[in-house]
Amino acid sequence: MWPIAGCVALAVSLLTAAAQAAEVPAAKGSLVIIGGALRPDNAAVWERIVQLAGGQGARIAVFASASANPERAGAALVERLNKYGANAFFVPVAVRLTGTDYQAAADNPELAMAVRSAGGAYFAGGDQARITRALRRPDGSNTRMLDALWDLYRRGGVIAGTSAGAAIMSSTMFGYPKPVLATLKLGLTDGQEITPGLGFIGDDVFVDQHLLVRGRFARMLPAMLQKGYKLGLGIDENTAMVVGPNREVEVLGYKGALVVDLSGANARQGPFNVSNVRLSYLDNGDRFNIATHSFTPAPDKADGRLDPARPYYREPLFSADILGNSTVVDLMGKLIDSDQPEAIGLTLDSPHGVQPDLGFEFKFSRTGESVGYMSATTEAYSVYNVRLDIRPIVVKRPLYQYK
Repeated sequence: MWPIAGCVALAVSLLTAAAQAAEVPAAKGSLVIIGGALRPDNAAVWERIVQLAGGQGARIAVFASASANPERAGAALVERLNKYGANAFFVPVAVRLTGTDYQAAADNPELAMAVRSAGGAYFAGGDQARITRALRRPDGSNTRMLDALWDLYRRGGVIAGTSAGAAIMSSTMFGYPKPVLATLKLGLTDGQEITPGLGFIGDDVFVDQHLLVRGRFARMLPAMLQKGYKLGLGIDENTAMVVGPNREVEVLGYKGALVVDLSGANARQGPFNVSNVRLSYLDNGDRFNIATHSFTPAPDKADGRLDPARPYYREPLFSADILGNSTVVDLMGKLIDSDQPEAIGLTLDSPHGVQPDLGFEFKFSRTGESVGYMSATTEAYSVYNVRLDIRPIVVKRPLYQYK
């Protein structure tokens, strides 16, 4: 454990000199948005953060503001980043950091200057509401520290974050939401279940995390519709989306990301009901441009475009638990390499759950714009522009009987 006074002294005394560095022309930096549970051995992601911050010896400010134990989480992250070549330092701005006044620390000009002059910042996971509480004043205005982070980013630095640190990247984030299925049934309350984020990625893109493991793609839809987003990016665990200055998104890591496109979607009143959503799955190495909506498969898939005339799967495609771990991606991968025009997924509740007779059908369909790629080395799929329609269904009870 680090003494709290030592944290402040280290952050200020060792770093103030670097704050005298020459002004850098205005530029936009990069984001590394991690879906949570980033493993220590995921070298591709850790090394990319260090590279984008300036390479070996890059100074990276570590914010453990979201953590229940910021001192311990901060120390572990500083050590991890330093093992990958950074010169990381802990920033003592956290609601749960004992022995400090987080509001005073967030407006400390020397601490803010130390962060402003760094090459990058890294936000730990935990509760994202603690990050926004720590970096905004009670009246909602920016603290000096938040202004410093924006300056770091605009002049070409990197802002990275995992889990809660990913949620803050969009201007709207989930606060304290209900479970995914209950969210579809009951909707969202603005200011409670969805709250303001920090918006580094811009006001036009919604971000969510732990996406495939927890079936969260479905909760993105009501949030995006309610707040008027047309584009959403959801990233899975131990995986990152690297967003460059040209708004090119590269997926890096263990699993992948979903692109949710609502530009042509139509929603109906009543229980959640939406049609013509477009879903795309980006695997490791794939790229997507936010500005042009163009997809580029990873090099190992470039020659692996699937031929619809030669499908692998030749049976009806169905899942009784579309919100299960990675089920949506498995079903999309089978559909794009199938002779079937559509795949069906359901989500149902316990007989003792809220509105137990209400469920939802997720229908995935191939269109003329649907394209699939498969890697020759990993046999992993990339799937672009599959149509999704979601309709409420009546679940009859008892759902089944014993033979």
